[in-house]
Amino acid sequence: MYVPKHHEETDAAVLHSLIKSHPLGAWVTQADGELLANHIPFLLDSSRGEHGTLIGHVARSNRVWQSFSTTVNSVVIFQGSEAYITPSWYPSKHEHGKAVPTWNYVVVHAHGVPRTIEDRDWLLQHVTQLSNTHEAGRALPWKVSDAPQDFIEQLLNAIVGIEIPIAKLVGKWKVSQNRPEPDKLGVVAGLLARDDAQSVGMASLVNEHVSRVAGT
Repeated sequence: MYVPKHHEETDAAVLHSLIKSHPLGAWVTQADGELLANHIPFLLDSSRGEHGTLIGHVARSNRVWQSFSTTVNSVVIFQGSEAYITPSWYPSKHEHGKAVPTWNYVVVHAHGVPRTIEDRDWLLQHVTQLSNTHEAGRALPWKVSDAPQDFIEQLLNAIVGIEIPIAKLVGKWKVSQNRPEPDKLGVVAGLLARDDAQSVGMASLVNEHVSRVAGT
């Protein structure tokens, strides 16, 4: 991924936070001379390995688990907030007109060599943790034990576990860093006026950068 220096994010805590808040990763692997892409909800174990370990599962009928190389890197792409940025929000545009549209986004690429796990107890623990993580906070959280045991056993037989020890984490935060502060504030105001989740999320990220610069 092309990452200009001013868009580079290297803080592991920030990168891990994006993965945990946007856990549906686009997992790209190589097999038989072609690229395969699969969208998988991952758990991140930050305590395992230098950069953490991604944990997920795929359908046993998905050929990806039999076709990827156990010696070749794969990459999982986690996409955070993104938004179209109109130059009409820049005060500087009205001064000299030297402004064009762009797209703001934050993304993390996690590189690592995957491995498969077919152990029944591991799979049960994994789907239990995955469910508990995403059911947390609900008034009546669903639990794996809510389903009949024989039904759960059938499902466990139909999936294969995936672990990816992260060898490299690359973060790109394109949040209007190259604009002067009045333009950044214009972007924040414009995004908040849209009042949709993606725009509000990006407004928060741009605002964080404004605050970070002001605090230096």
